[in-house]
Formats: sequence, C-alpha cells, structure tokens
Amino acid sequence: MDIIKLILIFTCIIGVIKFNKPLYASILAGIAATIILYKINPLQSIKLMAVGAFSKQTIYLVLAFYSITFVQRMLEKRGHLMLAERSLSNLFNNRRVNAMVAPFVIGLLPSAGAVLIAAPIVDNACENYVTKEERTFISSYFRHISESFLPTYSSILLALNLTGVDMTAFVLGMLPMVTVLFLLGYFFYVRKIPKDTGLMKSNDKLQDIKNLVISLWTIALTIAIILILKISVHIAVIPVIILSIILNKFSFKEIKPMFISAIETKLIFNTMVVMIFKEVLTFTGVIERLPDYFSVLPIPSVVIFALIVFFGTLVAGSQAMIALALPLAYATIPNGGVALMLCLMCMNYIAMQISPSHVCLAIVTEHYGTSFIDLVKKTMPIVLSFVVISSLYSYLVYRIF
Repeated sequence: MDIIKLILIFTCIIGVIKFNKPLYASILAGIAATIILYKINPLQSIKLMAVGAFSKQTIYLVLAFYSITFVQRMLEKRGHLMLAERSLSNLFNNRRVNAMVAPFVIGLLPSAGAVLIAAPIVDNACENYVTKEERTFISSYFRHISESFLPTYSSILLALNLTGVDMTAFVLGMLPMVTVLFLLGYFFYVRKIPKDTGLMKSNDKLQDIKNLVISLWTIALTIAIILILKISVHIAVIPVIILSIILNKFSFKEIKPMFISAIETKLIFNTMVVMIFKEVLTFTGVIERLPDYFSVLPIPSVVIFALIVFFGTLVAGSQAMIALALPLAYATIPNGGVALMLCLMCMNYIAMQISPSHVCLAIVTEHYGTSFIDLVKKTMPIVLSFVVISSLYSYLVYRIF
C-alpha cells in the first residue's frame, strides 16, 4: 500500500504542475494527499507544518538564501557579474565555457541561492541559441555538479561520517564521474551554443585573471570561511559583506535598498513548503519501510540499495536517504568500500536533480518562469545516461580495488 500511496502522491504533484501551477501549489497538493492517504489527524498535521516551516534547518536555508541574494545584489551593483562573464570570455573566448564553468565555480558555494548568481551569466552566454527551458537546465545542472563530490556539502560529509570511507579516496573516485557529468551536459545541450563570443581575443590574459578575481573574490572567500571555520553559510557571508562594503566603497544609500530587495518572497515560501513536505512524508515512516519492500526482489543487494537510494531520494531528499540507507547498505555489504559509496552517492546525487524536494529546483524554475515538469524533461536523458555509466563505473572500481 505504501508504494501505491507514494505513486498517488506524486501523481497528484505532477497533475497540479501539468495545469501550469507554481511548484509550491503542487507541493501543497502533495502535502494534502499525504495527510489524507496516511490519515494524519489535523492537530498532528498542524504540528508537522509548523516544524517543517520553522525548524532550524529551514530557517538556516532561508537565511542562507537571503544572505547570498544580498551578495548577488552587491555584485550586480558594481557590475561584477558582467565583469566575470567578460573575463571568462576574454580568457577562453568561448560561450560554451562560460555557460558551463561559471555556474560550476559559483556552485562551489553550498547555498540554494547560488544558482541565482549563475543564471545571469548563463543567460548572457546562451542568449537565444537555446530555449528558456534549456537555460533553466544549464544554470541548475552545472551549478550542482560540485555537489556530487565536494565535502563542502553537508550530504557528502554525512555520508563519509556514516560509512567511514576515506574522504580523499571518495573525492578522487568521483572525479571521473564529474567529468562524465560535464560531458553529458555538453553533449545534450551546451554544444547547441556557438563557441564564438563575438569579442576580440584578449591580449592581456593577466588582467583578465585579475578581473575574474575581482568579480568573484566574495564567493571564493565565503567558501574558504565555510571550509576552514565549519560555520553556516549565512554566518560566513556576514564578514564578506562587510569587507565588500569597505573595498568596493559602498555608501549606505546604495546598501539600504538591498535589505529589502534581497527578500525573495516567493522563493522563501517555496523553500518552506518543500521543507514541510519532507517533514510530513518522514512522519509517515514510509521511507524507513522502503528497504523491506525492495528486499523481496530477486536481485543483488547492491542493486536493491541503489534502487532504494534513487527512489527514496526522489521522495525524501538527499540527506534523509543518506542517513537511512547508507548504514543499512554497509551493514549488509560490509566489504562494499569506496565502490559502494560511489554507486550510492551517484544515485543520490542524480535523483536529486529531478526531486520535487530539491529546494534549488523550485528557486531556478521560479527565476526563469518555467515549470518543474519541463526541467525534469530536460534532465531525464542525462539522469538515465548517468545511472547506467555510474553503475558500470562503480562495478569496475569494485572489481579492481
């Protein structure tokens, strides 16, 4: 019955999206369907909604999003985003490099709001050579590649802590898959963009590198603070904002409007709704029961856990499935080593790129005015390709090591 209920819940979500309603409306429909199908009483439902909307994790997400948006406003005010794009164009003189590298570099910053910094650069690189839906995909997809392997992200750190897999071994093991992700994105969409930027080749590469540093030092410094001090994004951004005000000579008159303009009401609401959905779904216990349903299948244990992680991540999100499935997987397959980790984390990562519980997807579709279902359609060929390639790769690693 759990499987049937989950299918009904996701059918409800997709059905609302099909009527061109915003993502928050479809997720609200999914929440309502979950409450009804699992017969959660009204009082408990209200409690779950309150916890989901105002939990520490949700508040930190909203604050991170607000602080990054504030930095984006500062970058826009001084023209640093345009400078970054121009510097990349001068260094490589290639639109395709701009479209892929800029969101990847910005994606090193572990924040949901980072995709909004990348989007304008992607738009300028792509112009009208690809559709709006494809620009949505490119901005989101390349921004998230770093999330597949970098231990700046909480999901990676959690997985490493739970499994005891060596961090260096995992990061090095993931590098070929990072290359695959770039190649898949390039093959399916980026190659449609012409290489030529229309600009003259630069004769001063050193100045272009300096301009790139000037335009992106705020992001680099924020990442460094997070890595070194192990603090939350919104805390790490505060000294960066103060330093930027001093170095870029912002006046109070310039800064004052940003306190309001950095508040993206729709995106904050989307974030809260997604977090409520995860809270309600977790309460039902269906995620904890998924391993029992898959265990009856006559297939190898590693395939079972790969399926659990993939489909569970679609439903509950990245961290929930890592916390649940990885300890079970390593208890069942104690000799899994880094190969098992690579397999499960690849499934976890790629499933998040089409999961309605992924906050960033709500943010990027809201920004571009596209639908979640259109983004999923653009992502599915890469999802299927990556599932096959990463499965073969992890099996090869297992056989060799």
